[in-house]
Amino acid sequence: MSTHTPTFHAGEVAMQRAAGVHERLNELGPRVIRDHMPDQHREFFEQLPMLLVGSVDTRQRPWASMLAGLPGFIGTPDAQHVRVDALPADDDPLRAQLHVGAELGLLGIELQTRRRNRVNGSVVAIDAHGFELRVDQSFGNCPQYIQARAPQWVGEPAAQAASRREGARLSATAARLVAQADTLFIASAAPGHGADVSHRGGKPGFVRVDDGVDGTVLTFPDFRGNFFFNTLGNIAAHPRAGLLFVDHETGGVLQLTGRAAVIGSGPEVDRFVGAQRLVRIEVEAGVWTPYALPLRWSAPQVASQLAATGHW
Repeated sequence: MSTHTPTFHAGEVAMQRAAGVHERLNELGPRVIRDHMPDQHREFFEQLPMLLVGSVDTRQRPWASMLAGLPGFIGTPDAQHVRVDALPADDDPLRAQLHVGAELGLLGIELQTRRRNRVNGSVVAIDAHGFELRVDQSFGNCPQYIQARAPQWVGEPAAQAASRREGARLSATAARLVAQADTLFIASAAPGHGADVSHRGGKPGFVRVDDGVDGTVLTFPDFRGNFFFNTLGNIAAHPRAGLLFVDHETGGVLQLTGRAAVIGSGPEVDRFVGAQRLVRIEVEAGVWTPYALPLRWSAPQVASQLAATGHW
């Protein structure tokens, strides 16, 4: 990172101060969040069959998307650029946001080894086959809370599966997928600081699904992490988030977006063992796409850290 550009924005700093870790992170951040990709991160991305992408639509709503391809579909021409030879489906919210200058967050994650690295940056080129991103931030994440699953490539579908719009109140199919999930991906953004996408994991059912007055409300615990507070800091600065859930048996994908809030303390937090705080999403819109991905995954090996966490 440039010495003239703060590593963390005001929302992240506020969360770090509340947790009593800002001074330590102020020193650590510039050393581990870089403006280029280390060689090991470049090699890691280039072997992946999937990529998570965080974007923001014209209404400033974050969305999380997943792109897939045979290993090698992600390339790194140099340490400051990422080339992705894949494009989102027409109904994926990312499709409309993919243009030169768009600020995106990328998450490379290898579920079977629990490795993950993040890249945030801006689109500098796009063509009929994919797009290229200039790296603004590159950093690693710890392997905690990741359910290990081995992917299997099953080939491109004969025809693109028809997607279905979800409203503020989720359909029974969507609500069931969320209620059974042990993994989600969350997109967030802060004005002037671009988009980001991250992983969250828990025991099956760690996302609570409630009927609110205006629609479905989702609540899930936030466990002890790296204290960067990239996601929660973004929500503090811009209280919206996008969620993505994968049906690992069928390759179906559910994308949601809505208003977000962080619940930092109180009886509700105390009742969930291991939770540092809670994240609450009031769903506004979504897209369910069955058989969206040419991948299927094995049964999960549960992350060891989850033994010390509770349930609703």
